[in-house]
Amino acid sequence: MGGHYVLHLHLHGLFRSHDLELGRDADTGGQTTYVLELVRALANRPEVERVEVVTRLIRDRRVSASYARPSEPICPGATIERLPFGPARYLRKELLWPYLDELVDRLTERLLAQPRLPDWIHAHYADAGYVGALLRRRLGIPLVFTGHSLGREKRRRLLASGLEATQIDSQYAMAQRIDAEELALAHASLLVTSTAQERDSQYARYGRFHPELAQVIPPGVDSRQFHPPQAGGQEQAIAELMAPFLRDPGKPPVLAICRADHRKNIPALVEVFGRSENLRLNANLVLVLGCRDDPRQLDKAQREVFQQVFELVDRFDLYGRIAYPKQHQRQQIPEIYRWASRLGGVFVNPALTEPFGLTLLEAAASGLPVVATDDGGPRDILARCGNGILVDVSDLDALQTAIEEVLAQPEPWRRWRDNGIEAVSRHFSWDAHGSHYLGAARQACLHAARQRPALWFRHGSEPVGLSTAVRRAPAPQRLLVLDLDASLAAPDPISLAELRRRLKADTDLAIGVVSGRGFKAARQRYGELHLPDPCLWITQSGTEIHTSTPEADQPDLHWQAQIGSHWDRAAVEAAMAELEPRLQRQPEGDQGAYKVSYVLTEPDQGILPVVRQTLRSHRLMARPHLFHHYYLDVLPLTASKTEALRYVALRWQLPIEAILVEASQQGDGELLRGLSLGVVPEDHDPVLEGLRSHRRVYFSSRPQAWGLLDGLEHHRFLRRSLTA
Repeated sequence: MGGHYVLHLHLHGLFRSHDLELGRDADTGGQTTYVLELVRALANRPEVERVEVVTRLIRDRRVSASYARPSEPICPGATIERLPFGPARYLRKELLWPYLDELVDRLTERLLAQPRLPDWIHAHYADAGYVGALLRRRLGIPLVFTGHSLGREKRRRLLASGLEATQIDSQYAMAQRIDAEELALAHASLLVTSTAQERDSQYARYGRFHPELAQVIPPGVDSRQFHPPQAGGQEQAIAELMAPFLRDPGKPPVLAICRADHRKNIPALVEVFGRSENLRLNANLVLVLGCRDDPRQLDKAQREVFQQVFELVDRFDLYGRIAYPKQHQRQQIPEIYRWASRLGGVFVNPALTEPFGLTLLEAAASGLPVVATDDGGPRDILARCGNGILVDVSDLDALQTAIEEVLAQPEPWRRWRDNGIEAVSRHFSWDAHGSHYLGAARQACLHAARQRPALWFRHGSEPVGLSTAVRRAPAPQRLLVLDLDASLAAPDPISLAELRRRLKADTDLAIGVVSGRGFKAARQRYGELHLPDPCLWITQSGTEIHTSTPEADQPDLHWQAQIGSHWDRAAVEAAMAELEPRLQRQPEGDQGAYKVSYVLTEPDQGILPVVRQTLRSHRLMARPHLFHHYYLDVLPLTASKTEALRYVALRWQLPIEAILVEASQQGDGELLRGLSLGVVPEDHDPVLEGLRSHRRVYFSSRPQAWGLLDGLEHHRFLRRSLTA
């Protein structure tokens, strides 16, 4: 075996190997820089053979065509692999959630087609954490997770700013984000954080956080780019960039570099500068807030920040004292730091919350003292670097005093400058980061790799390591998955007869059945329909799998062993007892070994967050599933109808695109996500309407079995349709 093969997931924003468009929007910021520099550092290590970054392939005239390249080299041994999922156009990260399952399906098939799986996957941010958790579940690849910015912390800050909880969830998809973070933490073998504060304060608010799995590994700084001003240098291009704005460009700049985001708190810095006679007379304010061409193309939050800045400039009459260039090149950022240092300026990070603060390290490496928010990463950075002042940025008087203090004292300014340069060189190099990272990842993932599921597959070969208790069923070429509990619950006789005729005519089509019932009850009910015999049964809400041949029905014991490894049924029942009388336990005949079932006393969508929080607070590896608004199942965290179907598809080496799934009720929408084909009859639950944007899901204008027949024709799934 050669060196390590590491796969990084960085799904949102605009990502490429050169000319990063940092600050273009809220999704293209410090995380983008971190991932690119980490990948380069790893590729340069002798222990690493191959590094890949999987991101989204984007075809959109509004962005560069470089983001539509399927593959792009970063450096020797490292590449960017772009996979399409969801619409072709560029989307902000909050709109990607419905399409992540499509990426999981696509990436699963891609990885299995390779001669070698990654040694570990490193997921960056909540969306990638969701994808990484499902890949860990399906393929057993160890997962490393970095949240970068956490949903619970952002929600706390937004609530404190006066936003309503419903508005936060709507605008930022916050509930999905937090659920994904919890899922990633439950599956991760290693959590990489940048600061101790992030580990001890922010992640500690998550029910599935395990502090023993967390490693604090501060990011590095590229010393080839970020270094102090050199003798004879003038940074002439930067002086020319700022000259149109500044009446006296030789004054010390108060510099801020960030994206135009409310969290970055830039309007507060403008107000502090405007109301300080000292700063207005003796300094300039320089704001590098990303690139912008047409303000109308900025998202709403960015436009609001710029509008606040422009109003404050007018209010304090800062014309000639403030610069906010529309355009700059990525390679100019290091020069901007050096230009500010040469003029005796100060770098200010006034963010309301700062998970790390990579710009603080860049400023320190460039010989520029800092004033920074006393929150998160800056505490760790300044504790090691001793190159400036921490301040409560909500106190504008304190922020003003700190900036004035740094600029007014030449001797402390020089000491802060020298301290920062020396400390970054000693503590924050990418080589040191890569070395620490590899040591932590190897140790954490070695044990996880030994716990990989016994189920291994390669396209074109037999499965390896199947449990001896499970005999492999004949693999079909096409699989139709029927919903026994909804559209087939009480079909009209005419549509049922036509469905029966069409299915029996296609003898090569395999049938699968999904149900919340137990296997015996589902088999009895299905027999009453006189449809072709299924080869697959997914029952008890996805916790039981049976494969059928003319000779016998076989339970898949390997699946139950896999989902039951952390299942504590008694503890789940005890935790759920706290929620009575909002829910009542169903009769014993409706329970399962890996399913605890309840009926709600009244239909209540709001019960799901309450149940999730209850399970997390008890540190239970379990998840709720609400079906038809009244019926609540609590299942093992790794169990669902969708995951059971993917498990079988992997066993049979059946492409997901060769599966057609019917669903119509609330709770089964997850079956329609991903690469499988989908059919929704006319008499469906309104909560499925959000799936209309999925290209592979067909919404019929006819109800029940007629709708299913419509879908079979639309997708040309039956043999007669294919040969007609």
